[in-house]
Amino acid sequence: MGCSLQLHRLIEDLAAASGHCSKAQEGCGSIGSSGQYADRVRVTQPPVRQAQAPVGFTFSAMEESADLGRCPIYNGQPSDMNLWTGASAHCAGAGESGKSTIVKQMKIIHEDGYSEDECKQYRAVVYSNTIQSIMAIIKAMGNLKIDYSDTARTDDARQLFALSAAAEEQGILPEDLANVIRRLWADSGVQSCFNRSREYQLNDSAAYYLNDLERIARADYIPTQQDVLRTRVKTTGIVETHFTFKDLHFKMFDVGGQRSERKKWIHCFEGVTAIIFCVALSAYDLVLAEDEEMNRMHESMKLFDSICNNKWFTETSIILFLNKKDLFEEKITRSPLSICFPEYSGANKYDEAASYIQTKFEDLNKKKDTKEIYTHFTCATDTKNVQFVFDAVTDVIIKNNLKDCGLF
Repeated sequence: MGCSLQLHRLIEDLAAASGHCSKAQEGCGSIGSSGQYADRVRVTQPPVRQAQAPVGFTFSAMEESADLGRCPIYNGQPSDMNLWTGASAHCAGAGESGKSTIVKQMKIIHEDGYSEDECKQYRAVVYSNTIQSIMAIIKAMGNLKIDYSDTARTDDARQLFALSAAAEEQGILPEDLANVIRRLWADSGVQSCFNRSREYQLNDSAAYYLNDLERIARADYIPTQQDVLRTRVKTTGIVETHFTFKDLHFKMFDVGGQRSERKKWIHCFEGVTAIIFCVALSAYDLVLAEDEEMNRMHESMKLFDSICNNKWFTETSIILFLNKKDLFEEKITRSPLSICFPEYSGANKYDEAASYIQTKFEDLNKKKDTKEIYTHFTCATDTKNVQFVFDAVTDVIIKNNLKDCGLF
């Protein structure tokens, strides 16, 4: 079967990944972290592999005899350690798992971040995210039958919907609208609805923007690097980022994670060196935006299973990012993991619950004797954490490809 046909069939499987969550469905994963940037990793080491063609390069494949003279990344000089020319990494995962944020971090860490002009271009997105967040909460109040603590907020809600369309269309946040949003966000009834956000769709960055409305609403507002990282725009098409790290030229691809977007993954799966699979830890009690019958964590598990166990990626480095650990740590104390995994009987504490989720994902690997899964706990909006983790990820990619060439 040709490579292209195999890839097309893989993408069809990924795009079709769906189904309904069952209360009896088995759960996921495992591990915790300590310290602000600490990251504990558990890897099951398989037997030493026979040298094979290094995955991720579009040169002709080498024979399994590890003929160094024909190694695609070997320059023919045994004494020269500068063997690597480039790597491509595909950020995979379900929608809103943090893929785009990871890619943005690469620009901040390896390309001197966003310029002032680039930050200004995100101003309209910040405004839109802020407006959409408060609107989602206000709409949910009606569905959840939650009342305002001050009846005057009812008029504010009407003004919100009357003013928001024009503001979003123009990419602005006028003072009268900002004042309406400020009064609504301060209402205890609105806060009560916000605390029940698992019952409706709400941007993860809602509280971040709404709590900082005073700064965002200023006439001279320019988004910070963190503001840009927090922006949420549904990814459509393919976003390709280039950067150099440890003398390695990276191409990183970000493609939308919603089911309708997965058919586009074929354009960046071919020749990939590593797959970074992102999972939103905090999504264990949420349903998909595109399918409200499907638990988001279960969807991520199905997608990870499809990628991890596909024969096309037998030699591809699979790196699992259990992301949004900060949100998970805050949420697990008030929303039990048994919502996602009814069989879970452990404590609703970060370390134990996170460790359980890690184990569930790693247990999906059907080839533990030959396939390694490199797991990291991440907070994609924390630049230092991502920098620390990506340093380790790069070492893994280099090691595995040198091993495939018989040079490690």
